[in-house]
Amino acid sequence: MSATTRAIRIHETGAPEVMRWEEIPLAEPKFGEVQLRHSFVGLNFIDANHRSGAYPLKSLPAVIGMEGAGIIEAVGDGVVDFAEGDRVAYCMVLGAYAERRIIAADRLIPLGLDTTDEVAAAATLQGLTAHYLVHESWPVRNGDTVLVQAAAGGVGLLLCQWAKAKGATVIGTVGSEQKAAYVANYGCDYPVVYTNEDFAKKVLELTDQRGADVIYDAVGHDTFEKGIECLAERGRMVSYGQSSGAVSAISLAGLRARSASIACGGLGTFVQDPLERRRNAELLFGLIAAGTLRLEINQRYPLAEAVAAHTDLIQRRTMGSSIFII
Repeated sequence: MSATTRAIRIHETGAPEVMRWEEIPLAEPKFGEVQLRHSFVGLNFIDANHRSGAYPLKSLPAVIGMEGAGIIEAVGDGVVDFAEGDRVAYCMVLGAYAERRIIAADRLIPLGLDTTDEVAAAATLQGLTAHYLVHESWPVRNGDTVLVQAAAGGVGLLLCQWAKAKGATVIGTVGSEQKAAYVANYGCDYPVVYTNEDFAKKVLELTDQRGADVIYDAVGHDTFEKGIECLAERGRMVSYGQSSGAVSAISLAGLRARSASIACGGLGTFVQDPLERRRNAELLFGLIAAGTLRLEINQRYPLAEAVAAHTDLIQRRTMGSSIFII
């Protein structure tokens, strides 16, 4: 009798209700693969984009989810870096919304004793995103002014803290007074409630009309063009998501006059190389263990309740990180 596992699978794209809790076949690990039993799975906005069709998948039905942590139960031939019983995490590999899965061993990150499975499932994708943003897309320097859009989200909270640790002044946009008070405890010097005031004008006011050296924007349509209005000379707008929809066509004239630039980022290109991925993850988890970065897991859901979790996420009810308990 062939093995099976339970998973959240979509047969069509659409609203959260298209997700189904199903029993699906579980193959044996092939050459270079392992069988992983999840203990926790991350909830990220990319999951909602896959589910809705905003980020098209290659085929359906599909198990969505891009991040998880757990224990290796079996290894295929050719696997030399991992063994049965090892604790590992991964990100940017589709198929995480399942109790068990088969995954290529070269996509795994080993976990040390200082990093729990829960922390790894909540922080790997969002934390490595924050890592490339502050080190690659715009290397944050002491004295920079940084604007973080959606500062109360999982990536946003880590960005605020990481930029602050590097000596930046951090401005963060949030959607409520409650979230403003929250992010003020996580490195955000100046929370701005965008529903109450024009964030671009506020940034210029806070910087004596100079603007922000870098703007980290995962919101897209609703914030991108206005953000350019408060970008400093020789500054950079970094687009790494589109939670409100795709960015409309923009004119480069305003950027050219200020010698400003736009950069785009996607985590997938920063986690392909196993050595780079492991090095960056070790730095991330080390900063979390040391308390330099505080990870806040404020929402925990059973995997079978993915519909409720996605509804909370897209309606902006969440703060910090969210995970599924397996």
